Amino acid sequence: MSGEALKGVMIGAGYFAQYQAEAWLRTEGARIVAVADAAPGRAEEFAERWQISRVYQNAAKMIERERPDFVDIATRPESHLELVRLAARHGAHVICQKPMAPSWEECLAMVNACAEANVRLFIHENWRWQPWFREIKRLLDQGAAGKPFYASFVMRNSDGRGAEPYQLQPYLREMERMLVYEMIVHFLDTFRFLMGEIKSVFCQTRRVNPVIKAEDHTLIQLAFENGACGLIDANRISGPARREPISEELIVEGDRGKIRLARDCRIWIDEYGNGERLRDYDFPVEGYRGDSVHATQQHFISCLQTGERCESDGEDYLKTAAAVFACYESAETGQAVSLPLK
Repeated sequence: MSGEALKGVMIGAGYFAQYQAEAWLRTEGARIVAVADAAPGRAEEFAERWQISRVYQNAAKMIERERPDFVDIATRPESHLELVRLAARHGAHVICQKPMAPSWEECLAMVNACAEANVRLFIHENWRWQPWFREIKRLLDQGAAGKPFYASFVMRNSDGRGAEPYQLQPYLREMERMLVYEMIVHFLDTFRFLMGEIKSVFCQTRRVNPVIKAEDHTLIQLAFENGACGLIDANRISGPARREPISEELIVEGDRGKIRLARDCRIWIDEYGNGERLRDYDFPVEGYRGDSVHATQQHFISCLQTGERCESDGEDYLKTAAAVFACYESAETGQAVSLPLK
């Protein structure tokens, strides 16, 4: 595909869809012409804010009438399979929010539906497009740490405390699976991007805040296919107040040096024995987390135009989804779980 801008529609006008709509206004080669949301009045307000021409309450009616080139699905994961099938039946490519789906079988069905319809499925995984992770990937590829043997993520968010946690996303309180499913999926995918494929996981979870249903604290040990080890230490209880731009803390240690990403997005390099030095790099201050939503969507459109394979296409993202489900299996059984899932 090339030439005229690709025509897109959005399904869902909730919290994170705002970031996506803003980024679509700046994405070359694409235009959003309509939005659908089942909640009365929400699509109208969303469309007025983000310069979208037409609104619908019914997604099927929107796709039938608009005949888009692509559909951006920004709804809760329970609806993803049905909406992906809907878009695929009408010959539209799909960009779909994470989490991919609530079950492994549904994830597979999403990939198969798009393959059978000869349309592309892309999972909106924006973390690997955050500029600090792209920069660390460049450093690793250049050998700045030598051969990596260990990597760790530490996340401390404070939005899960108190009687009414998760003010921006209150539905998190009622989820049967929360922290790994909603948030740590980003860490697992970013580890795949930086360190290579995951061989096995050993996961422990617990609920700290009793007003929610699911886990808000996890420790995950990972083994990578290349022999390296990893650790994810995360909770949404004990962190400081958020200040943007913000990242989670990451350390990658190799046989010749260490790379450290601080919470303020600064990158430090320690060439063992010489002390840490600051890595100078530029990143946007507009948009979500280094404008990673825009970078994700621009990548999707560019791949549609050129025919190149997307990072985080549906088939590849099955590996990230499998790691999430393996974490829950490990937490339930108390045993390490090997990948790929069987």
